[in-house]
Amino acid sequence: MSQIPARRLGIDLGGTKIEVAVLDAEGGFLFRERRPTPQGDYSGTIETMAALVAAAEQAVGAVDSIGVGTPGTTTPQTGRIKNANSVVLNGRPLQADLQRALGRSVVMANDANCLALSEAQGGAAAGAQSVFGVILGTGVGGGLVFDGRLIGGHNGIAGEWGHNPLPWAREDERPGPACWCGQQGCIETWLSGPAFMRDHQAATGRAWDAPAIIAAVWAGDAAAQAALDRYADRLARGLASVINLFDPEVIVLGGGLSNVAALYRTVPARWNDWVFSDPIRSRLVAPQFGDSSGVRGAAFLPGCLA
Repeated sequence: MSQIPARRLGIDLGGTKIEVAVLDAEGGFLFRERRPTPQGDYSGTIETMAALVAAAEQAVGAVDSIGVGTPGTTTPQTGRIKNANSVVLNGRPLQADLQRALGRSVVMANDANCLALSEAQGGAAAGAQSVFGVILGTGVGGGLVFDGRLIGGHNGIAGEWGHNPLPWAREDERPGPACWCGQQGCIETWLSGPAFMRDHQAATGRAWDAPAIIAAVWAGDAAAQAALDRYADRLARGLASVINLFDPEVIVLGGGLSNVAALYRTVPARWNDWVFSDPIRSRLVAPQFGDSSGVRGAAFLPGCLA
C-alpha cells in the first residue's frame, strides 16, 4: 500500500447534505462542516464542494490530499458518473469538473466504498482481511475492502449488490417494485429506507417514516414488528448471497436503517438458511463512526485504492 498522506481531506456528497472533514495522521478529525446539497443543481454542487474545501483549509491550513465519496460510480472509460440515485450527477464528469474548480487532483469513489474503507481503517472492522460495507438509506449500496484496499472492479461497480434481484424471492414478492434503474424487484426496492416505509404502509395504510415505525416496534405494535421482521428476512437473504460470493469476515451497515439495533441480532440468526456454509463466522456490525464514516472513508481514498 502506498503511503497515506499526513493531512487528508474527505468530502461526502449526499443527496441532502455535503460534508467535509480533515483528518490528522492518526485518522482523527481536525475539522468538520456540513452544508445542504443544492437540489437538482450540478454547478451549485461543484461550487458548494469547492467552498467547503476552502473553508477547511482556512481553518486548518493546506491539506495533502482530497478524496470524495459520491452516489453511483465513475465509469473508468469515460470519467462520467453512472448509477447515481442523485440523478443530476449521472453522465457528468464530476471528478474532472471538481478538479478544475479546485485546481488540484482528487480521488473519487462510491459512498458505500467509503463506508467500508473507513470501518476497515480503525473502525468496527479493524483488523479484518475482508470487509463488505452496506448502505441502507435512500438507496442501497455496497463496497468491498480486501487487505485494507478498496476494490473498485473492472467496470467500477464492485459491491453494487443493490441492483441485483432480491434472492430467494417469495411468491408475494414477485415481480417486485419497479426500480429507477429500469428493472423490477431490485434489492434496493426492498431494503432502502423508502422501501421499508412503503412496505409498512401497504400492510397497514399508515404513511409513517422509518423512525416512527421503529418507535412503534418498541411500543409493542404488532404491525410495525411484522414490517421489521419482513425487512430483516429480506436483508438476511440479500446478505446471504453476498457471503456466498465474497465470503467477507465482517459486514458493516451504514445509512439510517443501520441504527436499528435489533438487525444485528436477528439478521445473522436468519441468514443461516441461505448461506452455503456451516458454521457461518461472518460478523454483522454497526459502524463505529456513524454517519461520518463516509466522509472519513473518503479522506482515506488516496493510497487505499486497489
